Amino acid sequence: AIMQCNGKEKIVKGYSTLKTTNNRMELQAVISAIDLLNRIQKDPCEIVFHTDSQYILQCASHKSRNWLIDQKRPNHDLWMELIAKRKKGGHIIKFVKVQAHSGDELNERADKIAKEQAKIAKMQIIGG
Repeated sequence: AIMQCNGKEKIVKGYSTLKTTNNRMELQAVISAIDLLNRIQKDPCEIVFHTDSQYILQCASHKSRNWLIDQKRPNHDLWMELIAKRKKGGHIIKFVKVQAHSGDELNERADKIAKEQAKIAKMQIIGG
């Protein structure tokens, strides 16, 4: 995630050596960004996530509430974590769709960072 506020920028990145999915890692990026904001910003604020992830957009807009109550749904644990962190900070969170690979500078940078982190994870897994 690339966080920007008042002319400052912070990159939140990481990887998992466990078997995971793009959806799970995209959701983890949102959680990590909110978690960092909760630690450094004591007052509630508005957060706008720009994402090309259809998964994040659909779930965040609550078009399907089944994932909230069905604990067997993929990533249910992360969605519950996101809801808890959102409540903790009291932030207003919005999600805006951006077109993937359309030249959006921040989206292109975030995609590049994600690919770099995936390479690092792969190297860790295979011992390279």
